[in-house]
Amino acid sequence: MKRLAKWVLRAVLMLLALALAAGLAVGAVFAVRGYNLYRQAADERPLEQMVAEIQSQETYVPFEDLPDLYVDAVVSVEDKRFWSHPGVDPIAICRALLYDIQTQSLAQGGSTISQQILKNLYFTQEKKLERKFAEVFGAFALERLCTKEEIFALYVNTIYFGSGYEGIAAAAQGYFGKEVSALDAVECVMLAGIPNAPSAYSPDASPSLTAQRTEQVLERMVACETLSERDAQALSEQTERRLGLSS
Repeated sequence: MKRLAKWVLRAVLMLLALALAAGLAVGAVFAVRGYNLYRQAADERPLEQMVAEIQSQETYVPFEDLPDLYVDAVVSVEDKRFWSHPGVDPIAICRALLYDIQTQSLAQGGSTISQQILKNLYFTQEKKLERKFAEVFGAFALERLCTKEEIFALYVNTIYFGSGYEGIAAAAQGYFGKEVSALDAVECVMLAGIPNAPSAYSPDASPSLTAQRTEQVLERMVACETLSERDAQALSEQTERRLGLSS
């Protein structure tokens, strides 16, 4: 009986070793494809050129003009370890990988703000493994090229906020008729939540969904300890009043 148990254990360990080796081999193949995909895109339009073009736009809003609350809200909801990771967040990737295995999908990717910039600038929204690797290589390059503050500003100046508004300056003017630096707390939190699903969370499309998304952002800020529960509750109530949803 003991000999059988040992044989079964060895067989299981061998199968696990083979599965790990196969996984590493497949990962290496997609990593090479991803690197080639990134290099091809970067050779056609160098990353330095892309960054310079964005920063030279007349409507570009530098980091120092962004309200602190808006920065905290975006980081809390999009990439809570943004200030400490090197462009890729292994914890977020592992969590997303476990979810995707459980659901047999590619619903989550664990992308950081840096990766999202690369996806928006160079690649399609198609969920392919080689594209994820391309984002990783690009994110590392972006982190070497720019400061964290510059990366954050690049992100909010290039994302879509719904209702035809590209970038934070257009969104602030379009939704609230304000310069970004003049945004109040409710407006900051509201704008932080919209880019996750602009067509759904735009106040022009559905005030109720905007309020729900803003509530999610506030919950993330409380969890990340960038906002107190008391302040979050006050902002939630103000948001509902602003959107005409309170009785």
